[in-house]
Amino acid sequence: MAEVEIGMGKAGRRAYELGDVSILPARRTRDLDAVDVQWEVDAFTFPLPIMAAAMDSVVSPATAVRIGELGGVAALHLEGLWTRYEDPEPLLDEIAGLEPERATARIREIYAEPIKPTLIGERIREVRKAGVVSCAAITPQRLSTYADDLLAAELDLLVIQASVVSAEHVTKDADPLNLKTFVRRFDIPVIVGGCGSYQAALHLMRTGAAGILVGVGTGRSSTTRRVLGVGMPQATAIADARGARMRHLDETGVYVHLIADGGMATGGDIAKAVALGADAVMLGSPLAAASDAPGKGWHWGPNTGHQDLPRSARVATPSVGTLEEVLVGPASTSDGRTNLVGGLRRAMATTGYETLKELQKAELAVDTTGGSRA
Repeated sequence: MAEVEIGMGKAGRRAYELGDVSILPARRTRDLDAVDVQWEVDAFTFPLPIMAAAMDSVVSPATAVRIGELGGVAALHLEGLWTRYEDPEPLLDEIAGLEPERATARIREIYAEPIKPTLIGERIREVRKAGVVSCAAITPQRLSTYADDLLAAELDLLVIQASVVSAEHVTKDADPLNLKTFVRRFDIPVIVGGCGSYQAALHLMRTGAAGILVGVGTGRSSTTRRVLGVGMPQATAIADARGARMRHLDETGVYVHLIADGGMATGGDIAKAVALGADAVMLGSPLAAASDAPGKGWHWGPNTGHQDLPRSARVATPSVGTLEEVLVGPASTSDGRTNLVGGLRRAMATTGYETLKELQKAELAVDTTGGSRA
């Protein structure tokens, strides 16, 4: 791939955000009821290709159940408030009421409370009891500590997630953490990420994961790109991961799902992520803007409470409707922030693609002038 000269001693790749690309119309259109947006991963079939991000402002046990009832799946943050406190509701109210200059410091104090292993099982069983798929997320660093608790809770779907995840983490204090070992230990589908490059995606696929999260520093609340200088524009990250999947499929015959994580606000953004190669998307701030989201009008990421170097900010997410209205409508505004799946379905109908797999074959145009950006 051609590189752009940064200076006489260094070159870099040109990369694109979702706002830089558009889906081109095809030779046919189709009715909305002739469009299928379901997503299948391992033994699970979800009517909606939507994962709710593992953030306390987005997912509680109650919202996990509601999102499951609507057809998606929600990842509960196993290092968040719901596994640190018996009743985190008063703390969620407090976080929502914090003055901006005090927010990060107080959130760090709140998240300093130790994780209680018994609550991990209780929260997972609460979701399972409602009859929806239970999904939970944990960082690679804490996976070995709480692996037995996850197994005992009979979790359905595990997400191993951090800002950047590698197949092998090297540490001076212990043996390297090899994700392949843990992925194969769990007799359930495992999704790992995030990643933002071809090589990183390929190595994560080789761990045996059912899916990988694609996106580094793309979320609205994330400050990773600014604080660490690390990231990749989302459209290029997805396309790179798609290339890695093609190679992995050719080498092993195993199809690994791509879940685009971050950088999406509308159904059109979701459609473009799928056209680039994603099988599903993980949403944070769009769902935090629901009136029944736990953040109560605010959104923050897992790294907001990091004790040494916070890499996520608390941001305002004024309500645009209920979770149902945000996901499946009806929409009450024309900005695309509600009825996200309706927007995806309409994009597929307009361009003539029946399934998500077919949409992945869509022709794309690149516009770096800003004309296609929201």
